[in-house]
Amino acid sequence: MAREPHVGFMTAARMSVASVPCSSSWLSARSNSVAHMSYVAVCWGWMREVALAASTSFRISDTARARLASRAAREGMTATALLDQLIIEGTDQLDYPGIIFRGPDHDRRAALAAGPDVWEVVARLQELDGSEEHRISLLAAESDLHPRLIRIALDYAAEHADEVRQRIERSRGMAERSRAMTRHRESLLA
Repeated sequence: MAREPHVGFMTAARMSVASVPCSSSWLSARSNSVAHMSYVAVCWGWMREVALAASTSFRISDTARARLASRAAREGMTATALLDQLIIEGTDQLDYPGIIFRGPDHDRRAALAAGPDVWEVVARLQELDGSEEHRISLLAAESDLHPRLIRIALDYAAEHADEVRQRIERSRGMAERSRAMTRHRESLLA
């Protein structure tokens, strides 16, 4: 009987460690069970919160392994990084039907399948006045987006609020820099 190929990948695991003085710099791991490892990092005399990856194993078919390796090579990333991205984005797409992901590996962003990025939907809703339902109705009328899709974008944004807020703030900052540059150019030519 042929064995299925084995693929391992790393997932981020966070833990909190109290900030207590200590005298050495080291990292220790202790296994609480087969599936769970906890880590304590002590750096320059202080214990800190540490984000580390935990190894997880899956058995996948030869076809899936070959396609994963081929796509990862085309994308210029490791199979592990691609698998991690596919799992996170795939579960989000299952949780929020109508959401897709766009952009390069270093700048992936959630978007409506036939529409704008999620952060753009939220930014526009923030600019409108009224209750949530009134804002959704106004945006649907001005954009031809179905209200159901706007609600899906809002639901996704609620679960990923920090990510969406950062994109909105980055966009607003870039717009302000652009306006300032225009004013500087105009004053230079006056």
